[in-house]
Amino acid sequence: MEWKNYVFWSAVISLISLVWHLRRKSSYRRSKLPPGPKGWPVFGNLFDLGSLPHRSLEALRQQYGPVVWLKLGFVNTLVLLSAGEAEEFFKNHDLSFLDRFTNDSMRSHDYDKISIAFGPCSTYWRTLRRVCTSELFANKRINDTMLIRQKSVDELLSWIDNELEKGASSGVVLRQFVFPALFNMIGNLTLSRDLVDPQSKISSEFCTAMDSVHECVGRPNISDLLPWLRKLDLQGIRRKMDRSLGKAIEIILKFVEERVEQRKQNPNLSSEQKMDFLDVLLNYRGTGKDEPVTLSEYQVTVFLMEMFFAGTDSTSGTTEWAMCELLLNPEKMKEVNAELARVVGAKKKLQESDIDNLPYLQAIVNETLRLHPPGPLLIPRKAVKDTNFMGYSIPKDTQVMVNCWAIGRDEDSWDDASSFKPERFLDSYINYKGQNYEFLPFGSGRRMCPGLPLAHRIVPLVLGSLLHHFDWELCDGAKSIDMRETMGAGVKLLDPLQAIPKRKTM
Repeated sequence: MEWKNYVFWSAVISLISLVWHLRRKSSYRRSKLPPGPKGWPVFGNLFDLGSLPHRSLEALRQQYGPVVWLKLGFVNTLVLLSAGEAEEFFKNHDLSFLDRFTNDSMRSHDYDKISIAFGPCSTYWRTLRRVCTSELFANKRINDTMLIRQKSVDELLSWIDNELEKGASSGVVLRQFVFPALFNMIGNLTLSRDLVDPQSKISSEFCTAMDSVHECVGRPNISDLLPWLRKLDLQGIRRKMDRSLGKAIEIILKFVEERVEQRKQNPNLSSEQKMDFLDVLLNYRGTGKDEPVTLSEYQVTVFLMEMFFAGTDSTSGTTEWAMCELLLNPEKMKEVNAELARVVGAKKKLQESDIDNLPYLQAIVNETLRLHPPGPLLIPRKAVKDTNFMGYSIPKDTQVMVNCWAIGRDEDSWDDASSFKPERFLDSYINYKGQNYEFLPFGSGRRMCPGLPLAHRIVPLVLGSLLHHFDWELCDGAKSIDMRETMGAGVKLLDPLQAIPKRKTM
């Protein structure tokens, strides 16, 4: 009987809320909104998103233009689908849409309050961003840690070599080797230690937890669209997020607690050896006026966890997509191998210092990011106030999605936009640093990805090393790859790439 009463009153409250929402009189209700498809009662345009929202939203442009308005439940949503609109948004309205739009899954373990990617634009967020930019992603810091990245890539190649010695003639699942190598790379940059190997239980657990977190963050959730249903968690997304995010936090927290204990036993530890990023965070002292005085172990843990999230999944995904495109375009594979042989030499290994002399390799990375951006809708922004955008009246708290996947495939900006043509980036002024709005894999404005300088070094080094050390071919003489996508916080291959590496004769 108690459950029936709950359902009854939930229905009554829902009906009252719906009537209030439909009848409320506000200036923005009467003002001009962008065009968009008519939605269903209560659910709005939820069913227009489909399983791959970046593709479904791109299809709306032909009918409604590059600025589309949706109602996802009671959530106002603005979608931008072209470079011109993205430029107007980031150049002239960045401050008006500075906050992130967070969903129910992001509230798990207070992640939305602590995260640098999803957190509000607060004093705490500015402090973390400043520390991150000056201590981890500054050019000097990145140059100083070059050998760490080289060591991790050498380890990756060694793992695959060992697999070949075991007789892995049927091929390897690339992600199973790239992911732990990147995990170790971030581990050395932040914690000064290797953490995993391909058979490691920690690697498997963290990878599984992270995949689940990404799925929860990117999955449409009725709790976000109809907030009064949040406590019911009808799809179980919040429960799954609580478990998965909790597991990821638990893994990283152990490393933080271990360092804290070492520092207690040896107070001079951080002065006796070169500080890593964890030491920087633990040593942080703010003024307390406009910034936090110290960072708690939990805040440090979440911040480090985000470094692992951003530095492993997106990089391994980009490497996998690039390898797929090259295997499907053997003439491009031949071209980049010739460049590597010419610049690096058959008997040498690729060094990070070689990257500047490998324009075709860099063009392949750019073209891969154009066609397969790690976050096809970026991370949604939120209007901090009522705003006039390109003649449209956008209410406060509106969610804004910038479809960089659609923009990267826009025929108005790119010739033969759906084809893999790295040559388009040779001798081109276009780059992904946020000022060319037809190419925004890392976003733009004040909330663009702070890790871009590091990604700029890592992705070509990992991909180039795999190509220079091995010859690659599809399994069983296949001529095609299943390029179907699956959507979470980003887009990845539905079935991980399996390919055959063969040692090059040196």
